[in-house]
Amino acid sequence: MNKVYMGVLIILTGLLFSCKSNSSGDEGDGEPTRVMTPVTITHIKSAAMSDDITLNAVSTFQKKSIIKSTANGYITKALINPGQTVHEGQLLFVLKTKEAQALGTQTMDTSLGFSGVIQIRASQNGYISQLGHGQGDYIMDGEQLCMIADLGSFAFMLEVPFEVSPYVKVGRSCDILLSDKQHITGHIASKIPAVNPTTQTQQFIVKVNPRYHLPENLVAKVSVSRSVDTHAAVLPKTALLTDESQRDYWVMKMINDSTAVKVPVREGLESDTTVQIISPKFSPTDSILISGNYGLSDTALVRVVK
Repeated sequence: MNKVYMGVLIILTGLLFSCKSNSSGDEGDGEPTRVMTPVTITHIKSAAMSDDITLNAVSTFQKKSIIKSTANGYITKALINPGQTVHEGQLLFVLKTKEAQALGTQTMDTSLGFSGVIQIRASQNGYISQLGHGQGDYIMDGEQLCMIADLGSFAFMLEVPFEVSPYVKVGRSCDILLSDKQHITGHIASKIPAVNPTTQTQQFIVKVNPRYHLPENLVAKVSVSRSVDTHAAVLPKTALLTDESQRDYWVMKMINDSTAVKVPVREGLESDTTVQIISPKFSPTDSILISGNYGLSDTALVRVVK
């Protein structure tokens, strides 16, 4: 009886081992799970791109009139203050000559039409940029009393390295970035036909709209376009990949719903966020990876997510 039970047990053990072996074989015959990288995509777009040069500029008033005394004497009235706006012909100072001050106006001979009192008036419109004397001061003939800056002569003096000057064209508009981060538009009015012997820079005069009431000696950054492509084929910079040498560039392009291939490209102009693709010519329907693309090999398996 024990022999019968032992025989049955051996048969059952063999059957169980056979089933496990078959089960293991079935699992081994299945295909390995495919790893698909999640990615996002974009498409080529047309946009205006420019290659900009950023240069330094300083504001100035090009025309300034120096108001001088016409005789020795005393300032009896000073009718202006620094920064005050004045107009042509406006009374600025009243002087009394040294002789008139010494003798008194009652003893002056006025038969010749001279009383010893002299009026000094503004020679142009502008504002008082310098004021050297006030009421009660004694001044000499020809001495500077004040300076008037012509408001209409306001401009930025742009310093341009001589090798860059061919790209700075008179009459072309430019963007001016002020120190308070404000952007205003100017235009290149003219250039000075001389080069600084030390810095080898040439000055260009940049004019702005008179409605901007800006001070003198304001430092600004002026952007000038070296070249412009109004219909450039552009992609986000995140689509562009390169190696450590940064000599070869490529993008990852979808060829079907789940495969991305490596496509070498030649890049052109750049902005803060986009780059021009000169070649090859992509179709607007081509799907280009912009995330999940880093480190992917050619013909990588991907999964597009939104």
